[in-house]
Amino acid sequence: MDLSSRLALLEKLKTYILSDDENWINAQENAFNANAWFIPEFIKLSAKNIADNFLQKEQLSLWATDHQIPENIIQPKKVGIVMAGNIPMVGFHDLLAVFVSGHNAIVKLSSRDTVLIKHLVEKMQEWNSAVKTYIEFATTLKGCDAYIATGSQNSSRYFEYYFQKYPHIIRRNRTSVAVLTGEETMVDLEKLADDIHLYFGLGCRNVTKIYVPENYDFNKLLKALKKFDYFMDHFKYKNNFDYMFSIHLLNQTKYMTNGNVLLVEEPAFFSPISQLNYAFYSKAHEVKEQLKTETQLQCIVGIGELPFGQAQSPALTNYADGINTLAFLQSI
Repeated sequence: MDLSSRLALLEKLKTYILSDDENWINAQENAFNANAWFIPEFIKLSAKNIADNFLQKEQLSLWATDHQIPENIIQPKKVGIVMAGNIPMVGFHDLLAVFVSGHNAIVKLSSRDTVLIKHLVEKMQEWNSAVKTYIEFATTLKGCDAYIATGSQNSSRYFEYYFQKYPHIIRRNRTSVAVLTGEETMVDLEKLADDIHLYFGLGCRNVTKIYVPENYDFNKLLKALKKFDYFMDHFKYKNNFDYMFSIHLLNQTKYMTNGNVLLVEEPAFFSPISQLNYAFYSKAHEVKEQLKTETQLQCIVGIGELPFGQAQSPALTNYADGINTLAFLQSI
């Protein structure tokens, strides 16, 4: 397949993802049955973001042109992809980059996300059998020319060891934060609630900690976070909330709650499911400058930074860990 054929196929995939095709609906139901964190609302949101932000033909064409992707690649490489499974189809961008580049992807799916991407690839193979050459799935990755692996802090050390002799991108745990001024509107805070709670807060682009000025009034924020009261009907989320609530009671930790999330003053960037960490600051510009040097952070949300409500809508060129995946693939 030449580049034009691959881009045309991706355009067809976009239409399919946005459709109510019975096979696609069944795949989404199967994904939810396999992983209770993948509720239908969040599968549909992830699918729509992929279609709207990653699969627009004009943007894909410009992306390929900017990186001088040739119409035909003479010696394609095998690129092993170790995917994460924290949110639905989180590994799609890596697969997309390899497919657009003209290299061949060998994909190891996360055990938490085995249905959706596999279904989409099988659909592409159904439309054009040549896709079988470009994308295949494997339980182990061996004999590849390069690797892209996403995992935890622990697994990343294993990836570094096993893939050290090959060109590679190794991604570790990251999270996101927000810096508030106290002048945010209710609309701003409701958008921030999305940045915090979408996908149950499991993504690296989810805000898990906020920075607020001294004497900040949390009442408006707690009210805005009530938007996700329905989380308490989800047994996994409620179990996490009840557990963290009990821990804070036993430890006599100071906390605030609106009934669906716990706010705790905590220095760590990462917070457990159902908890939002916070810290006070005296000068906003100083805390922002400090945060921009932190390697654990994916996004900083707030006025003058990433707009509220945009954390979980990355564009095609918003690369994980800030590493340009398509440029890396061109370099191999």
